[in-house]
Amino acid sequence: MGLQAAKLRVGIIGCGNISGIYMKNCRVLPGLKLVACADALPERAEAKAREHGIDALSVDALLESPEIDLVVDLTVPAAHSLVNQRALEAGKHVYSEKPLAVTRAEGEATVALAESRGLRVGCAPDTFLGAGLQTCINLIDQGVIGEPVAAVAFMAGHGPESWHPDPAFFYKQGAGPMFDMGPYYLTTLIAMLGPVARISGVARKSFAERIATSEARKGERLPVEVPTHYASTLEFASGPVASLLISFDVWAHNLPRIEVYGSEGSLSVPDPNTFGGPVRVKLAGDAEWREAPLAPGYTDNSRGLGASDMALAIAEGRPHRASGQLALHVLDLMESAQEAYETAQYVKLRSSVTRPAPLPVEKAVG
Repeated sequence: MGLQAAKLRVGIIGCGNISGIYMKNCRVLPGLKLVACADALPERAEAKAREHGIDALSVDALLESPEIDLVVDLTVPAAHSLVNQRALEAGKHVYSEKPLAVTRAEGEATVALAESRGLRVGCAPDTFLGAGLQTCINLIDQGVIGEPVAAVAFMAGHGPESWHPDPAFFYKQGAGPMFDMGPYYLTTLIAMLGPVARISGVARKSFAERIATSEARKGERLPVEVPTHYASTLEFASGPVASLLISFDVWAHNLPRIEVYGSEGSLSVPDPNTFGGPVRVKLAGDAEWREAPLAPGYTDNSRGLGASDMALAIAEGRPHRASGQLALHVLDLMESAQEAYETAQYVKLRSSVTRPAPLPVEKAVG
């Protein structure tokens, strides 16, 4: 990703917990120039603007500004569809935090609107573009573990109320563990194995409310509106099957993050919420796991890398990797997981996606 191109001028909407790393990275990643931010709470935008040396605008002013080419949407999930579509209607490209929307229909409408306007939609997570997960993709593509036959993915914790300064939205519609953390695991599986054909599974809401223990909200009671534990089975169009557990109900465990099992060996995949390693391989006949050297690329927290790739893709006239179509397939999967639980049946995915192209090694480092 070292190609120099005209930079897209970036305006960030949403100045909450995650905005700091985006603002830092949008100032240094190729193809991007951070110029402004906005928030429903003007004082938050003003504080971030002072910190990063950019303009603080109202949301309406940022959307209307001719000085903004790309809106990065870091609002809460329930607002993603509205903000993304308003930006597209204003003639701007969009890069959204995950999920793309809180319903499949809203996601489909966003992607369709972008296509009708000749604009791009990108969406987090972009961690699969980091050196750790790109190494895993390279190893699979090179046939190191043979033909992939199965995978497991586990995200098990006890929710964000112990650390997040404003955790209530995590337990509202459009959030919960599947919509909050599922995109990291599902995007990684798709980036390695391709699209999913159908899904089955069960879910439960284990506690009617949560008690915040973070300093900012200590003692606050958080009503739980969504399931907090999912156990799903995914069948990929290319043949492998995967077991997926996504939970905010687990105090402790000894589970891996993700493993891929092939005809010739096994691959241990790093935390898909990070950009680095370690990556480990154990082939048939090996006595021990071996750590694989990481491909050249991004290993630090590089959130916004997907927006950078999108900016360069526009200049190069190619598809971008953290695409709206990929995010829509992930959204389709998450909603289908809920439908599978409610109907006690396999659910066929309505969408599909072409597996994102691996990063060329010579362009992996900006």
